[in-house]
This record gives sequence, structure tokens and C-alpha cells, in this order.
Amino acid sequence: MAGWKATRMPDQSGRTAVVTGGNSGIGYAAARELARRGASVVLACRSAARGRAAEVALRAEVRGAQVEFMALDLADLGSVREFAAAYGRRHDDLDLLVNNAGVMALPYGRTADGFETQFGVNHLGHFALTGLLLPRLLAAAPGARIVNVSSGFHALGDVDHEDLNGERNYRRWTAYGRSKTANLLFTHELARRLAAAGSGIVAAAAHPGYASTNLHVGAAPQAGTTVTSRFNAVANALGNAVGNTVIAQSAASGALPTLYAATAPGVRPDEFIGPRLGWRGPPVRSWRAKWTLDDKSGERLWGASEKLTGVSYASLSH
Repeated sequence: MAGWKATRMPDQSGRTAVVTGGNSGIGYAAARELARRGASVVLACRSAARGRAAEVALRAEVRGAQVEFMALDLADLGSVREFAAAYGRRHDDLDLLVNNAGVMALPYGRTADGFETQFGVNHLGHFALTGLLLPRLLAAAPGARIVNVSSGFHALGDVDHEDLNGERNYRRWTAYGRSKTANLLFTHELARRLAAAGSGIVAAAAHPGYASTNLHVGAAPQAGTTVTSRFNAVANALGNAVGNTVIAQSAASGALPTLYAATAPGVRPDEFIGPRLGWRGPPVRSWRAKWTLDDKSGERLWGASEKLTGVSYASLSH
């Protein structure tokens, strides 16, 4: 694993990959390298304009790239279902699902289905998407993989099973950390269930460290906010800009843990891959908080997620 680079990726010809949030940042960098190695890549993006622009840009960067944009809004379970149905009409199987898209440290808000935005987008949207696409992944197994992109910020907090929607004493960074813990608990329980079903699918997780992407851009101050809130928003934006310029690694480097988890030989179920130094560097097996390996917590989150999304993983019960 030492010094692993995208040039060491195995050939991906004949494989189909879905990358959520593939229009920018780490998602775009991962999609580009997968396409460069021969994969047929679906850019699953909320914005049609940005998704189509990314498709054009990727074709320009990678000669002969097999890439297509498909609309997906993880903040709307109706959109998630529409995406899965449309994908099924176009493709028979799926070799790689990269659950990359996400939002970070937003003020309290709700998705179209009434879920707290960070929990709804970062976890529930991807939970539903994975369940709906699972039959396609099973059709491609063995060899299929699911990669859930988490964050080192999962260390900010375990999930609160009594308040999954953050309705009590909401703190945006704590909520973000909990949503990233949810990504890891989902990976843990999914890997366990796939193994119990005898599936050859590998479910793993990754995090980019500190990469220069638009995820770090804070929300603009809204009308009616206090002067202090507006000052803090501007200060955060300036801090992010300095961090992205001076400290952060590039989006291409930030995508390496995801690409390693998605393609490298020998990746084990439930592994967590991240930068060697925690915030930057080549991919290695990463530290993770002990609560992300709790079987009972993973099973409880799974049950709640099925109930909230209405998506069950029936294909794993056979």
C-alpha cells in the first residue's frame, strides 16, 4: 500500500461504476481516474447543469472516456428511487458504487422527506441508494464493491439513536460527525450482512483527509442572521480559503483512498482507508473510533434506516 498512486490501479475495462457527487472535487477526480483505467462511469449528481458540464470536461480530459450523467438528489428519496429505476433500465449490473456525495456543517435544515439535512443526505440517501442498487451489484458479484466515503470528523460523535434527526440542541459540526459515524456503522453492518449472505461484494469505507474541495465552503449568511453570525460565516469562509491553499492536498490526492478502496487487490470488507498522516498523504488503513465497530449500534441504525427510508435489503435475506 505504501506510496500507492492512481497509476497502480488495475485495469477497469468492462466494469461499470456509479459515483455520487461526481461533478466536482473528490468525486470528479475519482470518476476521472476510473474512466482513465477503462471503467464506464455514471456521474450521479443533483445539478443537471453541473453534471453535464462535468461529463463534457471528463470527456475532454480522458480520450475515449465512457461517461454519462444521471440525475440524483440524495436529499429526496423520490429522486433516489427514480435514479435506481433509470439505472436499471440502462444497465444490467453494477460493479462499483462509490457513495461519495455529501454536505458538511450546515445550519439546521430538512430534506424533502423531513430528515435533518446532514443525516438525510450523507447517510439515509446513500443507504436507500445502495439498497435499491444492490440487485445490480449482486448480479456483478464476485468482484463488485461498495465504497462509503466517511471522514476523520466521525470522531466528533457517535450517532444518537434517540435523536437521529438532531432535533434537540443541534450543533452543525456534531451533526456532521454523527453522519460520518453513520457512514462507518452502515459499512460495518453492510459488510456483516453481505458475508452472512455469502456474497462476494466487498463493502469498505474511505476518507480523503483534508482536500481542497468546495465541501469546505460554508453556507452564505442568510437574511435575518445577526451581525455576529454573519461575521462568523465570513471568518469561516476566509479560514477555509487559507486552509485549502496552504494546508490541504489536491482533490486528486484526496481521491486516492477512495480509489484504493474501490480497486486495489486485497481490500477487506469493512476496511477504512485514509491518508497516511490523517489529513494528507498516500492511502493506508486508517484509525477509526471504536463506536463505528459496534455490532449492536450498527444493527440498530440499520433497522431505523430501513424504517425511515422504506428501503429494505430483501435480496440479502435469501
